[in-house]
Amino acid sequence: MTAKRFALLGDPVAHSKSPKMHAAAYRALGLDHSYEALHTPAEALPARIEALRRGTYDGFNVTVPHKTRVVPFLDELAPSALIAGAVNTIVRTDAGKLVGHNTDAPALAIELTRLAPDLEAQAPSLRALVIGSGGASRSALCALAMSLGVREIAVRARSLRDDAAVAEFLTSMRVLLTHAGSATKLVVEPFEANAASEETFSFVVQATSAGMHGGEPGDGVASVVEWSHLPARAAAFDVVYVPPMTPFLSAANEHGLRHANGLGMLARQGALAFELWLGTAAPLDAMLTTLV
Repeated sequence: MTAKRFALLGDPVAHSKSPKMHAAAYRALGLDHSYEALHTPAEALPARIEALRRGTYDGFNVTVPHKTRVVPFLDELAPSALIAGAVNTIVRTDAGKLVGHNTDAPALAIELTRLAPDLEAQAPSLRALVIGSGGASRSALCALAMSLGVREIAVRARSLRDDAAVAEFLTSMRVLLTHAGSATKLVVEPFEANAASEETFSFVVQATSAGMHGGEPGDGVASVVEWSHLPARAAAFDVVYVPPMTPFLSAANEHGLRHANGLGMLARQGALAFELWLGTAAPLDAMLTTLV
């Protein structure tokens, strides 16, 4: 098999474990493919996509802040990306078309189920909180609504501070809500802690880059949850995995809540991307081993 070239686009990306993880997968299967992290500021994104279109690369992963920004540059969105409204994997077809996929949502759904298996069966009667409104947030909304069947989800984000921003965000989520069914309700709440609301949440997902190595401090997002009012059975998940314990997760731990970082999600979304690019099952165990 001809050696293929894959990469991750983001800003920042120096912290990423994806190159090491995919390299382990290639070694496990005896493949000569390569995977690199490409620091990609917003102004460099068009050129990166053009390099993929020319065949310099064979596929990309996309991370913050480009999961929604990349959409206009693509030829087609697979249902996973269309529903979530965000792209984290780009496949270059044999015909040269660029197709956007979202492997974050199914990976996160698996991780939430593993974190709180007792909540899965109760999900349709539960409420969830998602912090953030970007690409990771949209994937979290998709996982909670489509895979777990949570019927009411609250969103808190700094960007949703006025009526116009809220209306634009809800309009952008119309496809997800249509596919999830009329029973799904999405509520935008102020970016602040709310003791009364917290008492109703069973899942709390931190879906921003806050607290990530190289990103903004994580204390701000941790402070928008009134931790002492969450139910004892609640589960907290942070998509950030470097460092492994963020201020958000530290707060969850201090209050005795089940919690997990994004390391498992990283491996699972990477395995799904691997399979989209290469058409063969990914060696998930080998990929997970590199992350421990």
